[in-house]
Amino acid sequence: MRIDGTTRTGSVAGRSGVNRSASGGFFVPDDAPKVASNSAAPVASATGIDALLALQAVEDPLFAKKKAVRRGNQLLDTLDSIKADLLVGHVDEGRLNQLLTLLSQARERKMPGLDTVLDDIELRARVELAKFGRYPGM
Repeated sequence: MRIDGTTRTGSVAGRSGVNRSASGGFFVPDDAPKVASNSAAPVASATGIDALLALQAVEDPLFAKKKAVRRGNQLLDTLDSIKADLLVGHVDEGRLNQLLTLLSQARERKMPGLDTVLDDIELRARVELAKFGRYPGM
């Protein structure tokens, strides 16, 4: 959201009918006009702000799809690099940690078949980390 103006909307009003005494205190003279106090105006509802916040909470389906594709590509790239490491004979511990991080982000709980595959990949990564003497928390 862009804010263009920074000017103030109001200023401090001038002196009222209250006078200052020589001792520094305040007193109201007897002949001062009586001013009736008005009740406060009701607070305006914030429906405009509520509507904006509600719109921000709604996720764009196109953005969600792009995000899922990006996460999937990162996961596949990491799995390919681990496959290459396995063929050489040494798996990099940093890649296994990266894989566990990506797996924790990839779960959507919308596709049970995909979650089963992700659980199997996570188990294999944890076994490989255990070979290094690292036991990451579940």
